[in-house]
Order: sequence, then structure tokens, then C-alpha cells
Amino acid sequence: MTYFTVSNLRVNYRKNPLGIDDARPRLSWELTSERRGFVQSAYQIEVAHEDDFLPALVWDSGKIDSDRNVHIEYAGPNLKSRTRYYFRIRVWDNQGMVSAWSEPSYWETALLASEEWQASWITAPSSADDTDHDACDYLRSDFTIEGQIVSARVYATSLGLYRLFVNGVIADDTLFNPGFTSYTKRLQYQTYDVTALISQGVNTIGFMLGNGWYKGYLAWEGQKEFFGASRAALIQLHVTLSDGSEQIIVSDGKWHASSGPLLSSELYHGETYDARIAIDGWSSPGFDDQAWPNAAIHQAPSSTLVAQENEPSKVTEVLKPATVITTLQGDKVLDMGQNMVGWVRFAVNAEAGTVITLQHAEVLDRDGNFYTGNLRSAKQTITYICRGGGEETYEPYFSFQGFRYVKVTGVPKEQLMERFVGCVIHTDLEPTGSFACSDELVNKLQKNIVWGQRGNFLDIPTDCPQRDERLGWTGDAQVFIRTAAFNMNVVPFFEKWLKDLAADQEQDGRVPHVIPDIPAAGYGSSAWGDAAVICPWTLYECYGDIRVLKTQYPSMQAWVEYMRAQGDNEYLWNTGFHFGDWLGLDAKENSYTGATPKDLIATAFYAYSTDLLAKAAAVIGKAKDAEEYRALHEKIVSAFRTEFVTPSGRVASPTQTAYVLALMFDLLEEKDRPRAARMLEEHIEESGTHLTTGFVGTPYLNLVLSRFGYTDLAYRLLLQQEYPSWLFSVVQGATTIWEHWDGIKQDGTFWSDNMNSYNHYAYGAIGDWLYRVVGGIELTEPGYKKIRIQPEFGEHFTWADTSYESIHGTIAVSWKREQSGTLEMNVTIPPNTTAEVVVPVSDRNRIAENGKQLDQISGLIRVEAAGEGLSLVIGSGSYRFTFA
Repeated sequence: MTYFTVSNLRVNYRKNPLGIDDARPRLSWELTSERRGFVQSAYQIEVAHEDDFLPALVWDSGKIDSDRNVHIEYAGPNLKSRTRYYFRIRVWDNQGMVSAWSEPSYWETALLASEEWQASWITAPSSADDTDHDACDYLRSDFTIEGQIVSARVYATSLGLYRLFVNGVIADDTLFNPGFTSYTKRLQYQTYDVTALISQGVNTIGFMLGNGWYKGYLAWEGQKEFFGASRAALIQLHVTLSDGSEQIIVSDGKWHASSGPLLSSELYHGETYDARIAIDGWSSPGFDDQAWPNAAIHQAPSSTLVAQENEPSKVTEVLKPATVITTLQGDKVLDMGQNMVGWVRFAVNAEAGTVITLQHAEVLDRDGNFYTGNLRSAKQTITYICRGGGEETYEPYFSFQGFRYVKVTGVPKEQLMERFVGCVIHTDLEPTGSFACSDELVNKLQKNIVWGQRGNFLDIPTDCPQRDERLGWTGDAQVFIRTAAFNMNVVPFFEKWLKDLAADQEQDGRVPHVIPDIPAAGYGSSAWGDAAVICPWTLYECYGDIRVLKTQYPSMQAWVEYMRAQGDNEYLWNTGFHFGDWLGLDAKENSYTGATPKDLIATAFYAYSTDLLAKAAAVIGKAKDAEEYRALHEKIVSAFRTEFVTPSGRVASPTQTAYVLALMFDLLEEKDRPRAARMLEEHIEESGTHLTTGFVGTPYLNLVLSRFGYTDLAYRLLLQQEYPSWLFSVVQGATTIWEHWDGIKQDGTFWSDNMNSYNHYAYGAIGDWLYRVVGGIELTEPGYKKIRIQPEFGEHFTWADTSYESIHGTIAVSWKREQSGTLEMNVTIPPNTTAEVVVPVSDRNRIAENGKQLDQISGLIRVEAAGEGLSLVIGSGSYRFTFA
């Protein structure tokens, strides 16, 4: 046995993915080592059709001299459709010792060519004939399997949302399929392993269809059918038998269709279900469907179909109500104790015809009454009509709500606590980060940030999950993506969304304000459209993934060229519509836009995106482009200085956001930066240690302060409890991040009904600073191949505990200050990486590791001076440093 092993094998970031259509999937693995300083020197990959490998070997990479253990592209023969491929890894250390083979993992391909679809699109005749038909559709088909079943896979998608049943059983626990994409250009399909659900003899497939994003209401103008007027289904089942033969069952005109008890379902408005007309056994064999008409053939292309790209949405947690209250107005209201996204599952025993309604809201008003004003036109109401005759259970099919409070009618108050639960639903992203410290309010802020991400990462990164909006606002996504990438593994989630961004981008390079595109939202604002560049670059930095840059490069370049064509000259962007520093607190009365000039913001982001594009071009080998965009960046910066900086080096518009952007994006001459940082500090202090920044400035504010030596002020801003501040909402009892700093004012009144979400993650971007500055986890090479550990301890916390599951493994930093003044810092660095640990002590004799002097410890590579402290370059392993 060697001292190191290979584990946690992944394909395109996922473990054992089922149904992918990537011709060259990327393989990654982690390493574990009993010794410090492990470095991989070579690897070998084997891929086979069977998990015993040698008899069915497809590809053997041979021994490859490389320290890479992430994003290794499969380089064997062309993959076959609908095939499972097993793979295993072994590696060598830098002394030539080889590990044992890893336990095998696998991936399974889906349909790799559109020509393989034999199924027809089908729709219920009522949907085809009457586009105003609200009731959800029920489709079914019986089929017979003759022979012993080896495996069975269903490939399915829909225009609208669907639920798949096999022999009366739901096919799996995924929800809101096929997800939200730019449907006319890209439509996902899902793969289901239904081997255990199918048997010899007669079987049945059942399929429910609802409006969803495709046909239902979207945005705030009361419009629907943005993508199409008719729901439709596409289903193809492949059953492999023991004799090697295959049966294929497809959706076609022989299927039967009907309406049923789900009388209406809308994402915004909720559902109405009449259990009195429930259709018992409709998706099971033996059901008499003679009264059901045949399905109609629907015309839709198969060329837009892509296999599922991101993780599916699921119920990830079930919450019991915290309490049941009776309001002053007499309403019975469940308090879930948490502003959440999902739905309520309930069980009742009532007479036939009893009507039960559930209305959902985020907050109560100042008098403690149920409040839905901020939902605008969204009804968020579930209506259930009881069947009677015993206990019946319900939860929605195709509608989600954003809520903490649920007003219930039709059920006695004493039954509410035990019979109602909240099902938390979001894209099932893997948690990767944690942060905690000695201040409980900050810990609550971090929890609120994570809950905001959970609530707004339901298939796309939405702005809010409750009102008549719930759209993929690009500006919100780009300011939050770095924090999001600490909290969860977000690559497949954002890769899918960015492909829709590229698909919806206008020919001139304009980026819609929301993705997928809803025309009512508009196009082409700075800071919003820059998501096309900032998001791919952030994924590359955090995960070391070059492919995302290659895939998105045409989109990134198109956005920069669009900006280049907009201004009075090609180096300033001073034309067109811009949101500006949205919700900045220095805005004029009755304005949503902060005081920072929009052309300053637009030109600053133009410079920043051009700089990132130049770097991306260099990374993917486009040297000529890199040179061109570096030169363009220099000219934009020069134009910025001429237009927005005085000859003496002052930012001409002295707002917090103007200072922050100029410093964050390196738009000032180096000699002028310390003065600008000092003026930012003075502005904040003169504002009573309060921020005035909006969506554009806030994400970078504390990062800029720490970069220029004002971390103490950054801490004081973080810990400020008076409005405006991050902790103001926490003190007010918030359980998620608010859209407005004063969504609920100190007197209990509301900011407004018009635009006042209580689950809006943008200001949660402060989480980035918590991880990188308080926690001290920073990358110095993409993907955290090289790491810098440098917490800025300050005097405000006595301890902090931070961890991050990087693509290479666990990075952890915990520090605490003893009463004696000694600091203890525990550091964990994953195998096959190195880290620079920066400590604020220049005398190496005052530093110990687990009681030993530095020259006595293993894993230490070198010691260097670092400002007023020392830099300890270490290999992988766990260390306990103490210093005074």
C-alpha cells in the first residue's frame, strides 16, 4: 500500500453522470496523502465498457508525465450513444512511487446525434386546439416487453414543464424539468434509468405537462406564451434485453391524452387541484383509456435538443413550521421560521368539496398581519379541493413560491403544525464553502447569504423568487458569482446559463438584461451585459477551467466589440441606456439610480471587460487578439483618466462607487491610487461609517478597502448595525438578503410595494470578502493550484473558521486570538497544490508549527520576506502555526 490514494473521480464536475452528450468529457480526481508535500508527477487513465476493465478496454492513456489532476479530456475513440463508460485512475508521486488503481467511476452517454430521435412531439388535442387551455395535460401509453430486461432508459423533454411516471411511480426526484433555457435555440432533455420500474409484460408511461416558463406568465406585464402557445412532449424509451436485442417505445399519435385534476398551474400564481376528479391509476397498466382521445402530433425541431447540462432541481430540505399564529385580522398563518423557496406539502382529512387555500408571503406588516403587496401580480396561491373519504396528501407539481409565511384556510388551526411542512427546492448544487466567526450577527449574515443563493439558484440565477419576475438578471449574477463559487460548486449551473446568454446575444453583441431573454426587460446596459465576460473569467479563475473560456470567447468578444461601437469615440462609452449604480443610496429622490455618472460606470466596465478579454485570449492561445485587446484596454484607461480624473489625480465624481470602481479596476495612475483610497475612506467616515453604494459599487467596496490598507474600516462597515448596512436587515430579523438596505424600515413600514424583494442575493456579495480577507483563502493560480493564505485578523473578531472544497480538495483556515495575544492558525492545503502562508511577523523565531521551529518542520519549501511579515511557502498537509 502506498501513502497516497486517488479518490472523488468526476466527469465534467459530476459524479457518475447519467446522460451526457459531451464528445470529450473532462475527467478530474482528488488525491489523499498521509504525508505533507505530496506532488503528483504522472497519471494513467483507463476507460472501459465494463468495470473489470481489461476485457473491455476502450482507451488507455498510458503513463502521462504531468502534475494535472483536473479537467483532463478523454482522448480515446469516438464515444457511442447510450453507452456507459467506466474509468479509473492511478498516479505517481515525485519519487516514482505509483498508487493503486482508484475505485471505478463512470459516465453514460445520451443521444449524441439528433438523428437518433425516433419519437414524435405530441400534445393533448385540447392544448393544440385551444391555446387558452389552462388545465394541465395527462398523456399515457401502454407497451409490452417480451424478454428479460437488462437496462431501460427514458430520454424525455417537453415544451412546458413535465413529470414522468412509469407504472404508476414517479421516475425520479428531480423537479421543474426540462429547466429554463432559450427554448427556441436550446432545449434540454433528461435521461432516466428506469430499469427497476419496468417488468416483463404490460407497462405504462405517464406524462404530465404544465405551462412552466415555456407557455406560462413571465415578467411584470401580464404576458404569457413568450416561447410558444402549445405544450408538447417528446419521449423515447430504450429497453435492452438479455439476448442483446432492444425495444424502443416512442411518443407518437397512438398515445392518449386527457385533462385531469390539475386545473391550472403557473409559476407565479400557483396551482388549483380538484382531487374529486383525480384519475386513479392513469399511469399504471390496466387503466381504461378508451375515452381519452389520441394525442396530436406537434411540429418542433430536434436540432435544438441538448442533454441535461446542469444539476437538476430537487427538494433538498424539509422544514417544519416554527409556529402557527393568528393575526390581528384573524388569519391562521404558518411561520416557517425561514424565508425559503419551494412549496408546502400537506396532509388533510376532510369532507369532499372542502376547499383548502394556501397563500404565501415573505413578511408580515408592522401590525403582524399577512402581507402580499410586494408580490405585485403574483398570486402565489395553492387551491386544493378535497376528495373526501380519508387522508389525502398534496404538494404542487409545476409551481414554486418564495415565502416564510403561509396563510391557510379550510384546515383547523390545531392541525397545521403537524400536517404541513415546507419543501425547500433549488438546483441541487454541491455545498463547497463554510464561514463562521466570533460574531453571531456575521454568522447569521453568512447563513442569509447561503439561503439567498439557495432560493435564487433554481435552474437559473434569478433576481428574486416571489414576485412576478424571477428572471435571470445578468447584473445580479455577475456581482455575486465569486461568492456563489465559494458557497457551492456552480460551474455546470453557470456553464448552462452562459450558453443561453450566448444564444440570446444580439448580432451586434448586445446582451439582454435577463437570460433567457424576455424582451420586456431590455438590452445592453453596462455592468449587466458585462456578465458575458466577468462570469466566464470568474469560473476560469476559481476552477482552472479553460474550456469555459474557449466556449464563451465569441460571446465575450462580441460584448466588448459592442461596447467599442457605442460611444462618441471607441474608448469611452457615453451613450445608451444604463442602470447605473442601481439602488445606490446617493440617488436623487424618486430615483433608483445612484449619483455616480452612468458614463463613468459604463467606461469603467468597458475597460474591465476588455482587460479580462485580453487575458482570456492569452490563456486560450489567441495571441493576436490578446495583443489587440491589451492595446485597446490601455486606450480606454487613458480616455477614462482624461474624462473622469482631474489633472491632479482626483476622481472627478467623488462618490463611493466612483472611487471603488476606479481603484478595483486599476483605472488610476499608480501614484494616484493611495490618495483615492484615502478619499474613499474619508467619504465613508464622513457618512458616519456607512456605505452609499448600490448594486455596482457594493460588491467591491470592502475588497478595495482591504487592498489599500483599510481593513479595519472594512470590518467596521461589516459590523455596522444601523441603516444602511449589511447587519441592519439581520438585526431586523431577516433570514435572507434583502433587495433594499431598508426593505423594512425601523418603524416597521416598507420601502415600497413596487420593487421590494426580501430574497435578493446581490448585496450578499460581501461573502467574497469574508472568505478571501477574513478567512484568508485566495488563489494565486487558477483553480487554486497555488494558494495564498493571508487572513487579515483585525481587532474585531477573536476567531474565524473558513473552509473551501476546491477542485483539488479541501482548503481550510481557522484562526483564533488567545488572551495572551498569541495567534493560532490552523491551515489545511490539498495534495498536489502549494500555498504561500503570509504571517504578520518578521522574526521567524516567533513562529512555531505544532511547537517546532520553522527549520524543523516537514512540508516547508521556503521562507521569504513579505512586507512587514514573512511568507511561508508550504506543500500540502495540515499545519498548526502559532505566532505572537
